[in-house]
Amino acid sequence: MICSVAAYTIWGLFPLYWPLLKPAGAAEILAQRMVWSLVAVVAVLAVTRHWGWIRPLLRQPKRIGMIALGAAFISVNWAVYIWGVNSGHVVETSMGYFINPLVSIAFGVLILRERLRTLQWVAVGVGAAAVVVMTVAYGKPPWISLALAATFSSYSLVKKRVGLGGLESLAAETAVQFLPALGFLVFLGAQGHSTFTNHGTGHALLLMCSGALTAVPLICFGVAAVRLPLTVIGMVQYLAPVFQFALGLAVFHEAMPAERWAGFALVWLALALLVGDALRTARKAQVALRRAEEKATASSESPATTPSDKRNSVSEIRS
Repeated sequence: MICSVAAYTIWGLFPLYWPLLKPAGAAEILAQRMVWSLVAVVAVLAVTRHWGWIRPLLRQPKRIGMIALGAAFISVNWAVYIWGVNSGHVVETSMGYFINPLVSIAFGVLILRERLRTLQWVAVGVGAAAVVVMTVAYGKPPWISLALAATFSSYSLVKKRVGLGGLESLAAETAVQFLPALGFLVFLGAQGHSTFTNHGTGHALLLMCSGALTAVPLICFGVAAVRLPLTVIGMVQYLAPVFQFALGLAVFHEAMPAERWAGFALVWLALALLVGDALRTARKAQVALRRAEEKATASSESPATTPSDKRNSVSEIRS
C-alpha cells in the first residue's frame, strides 16, 4: 500500500516539476525524459541483473511491433501532459486522468467486445455528459483531457496485449524512444537551441533527474500491483488527478467557473458509480468463492466423495 500511494503521489505532484525545467520547451523536456529514463532503467536492471527477458523478446517481432506502438502512444501522452502543465492547463490535465477509466471502458466495449453492467453504462453516459458540459465551459472540446485519456487508454490496451512487467515494459519502450530522442537533442545542440549545456549545472541535473522520476513511481507501482487487489489499486489511482486538480487551483491559480465545476462534478459522479459497481461485484465474487470453497470442503470430507467429485469442486473454485 505504501508503494501504491507513493507511485500515485509522485505522478500527482509532477506538475510541480515540469515548470522547473524552463526555459526548456516541451519537446526538449520530452526528449530528455526519454533518454534519461532509459539510463535510469538500465541502471536498475544492472543492479538487479534482470536481463533474461531480453533475448526471448528479440525473437518475437510481432511483440516488438506492439511495444513500438505502445511507445508511440506514451510518447504522445507525455508530450501533451508536459505541454499542458507548462502552458497553464494543469486542471485540464487532471480532467484527462479522471476520465481515463471511462475511456478505457469504452475501448473495452468497442475493441475487446466486452459487456458492461448497468451501472457501468450509466457511468459512461454521465462521463459523456461531462465532456459536453466541459465543451460548453471551454467554448471548445477539452482536447488536452481527451488526448491524455485516449492515448493512455490506448497505451494500456497495448501493454495488456504485450504482457511485459512494468520495469521490462519501460525498458523496452524507452529503448524504442532513445535513438529518435537522442537525435533530436543532437539536432537542438547543433542549432544552438539546447538548454542542457547553456543554462548551468543545476538545470542540466534537473533534466537528468526526469529519468529517475519516470522510473521510480513505475517501480513502486510494479511492487504494489502484484500484492494489492485490483479494487484497491483502482481507488488509489485517483490520488494522482486529485493532487493535480488541487495544484491547479491552489498553486497555479487556474480559473474554475461554474461550468467547469459542473463538468468535474459529473465526472466525479461517474467515477463514484464505477467504484461502487466494482466494490459490489468484488463482494459478490468473494461470497461466491467462499461458498464454493465450503462446498468443496464438505464434499472432500464426505466418505462417498470420488476423485472425480473432488476435481469438479476444485474446478468450481477456480471458476
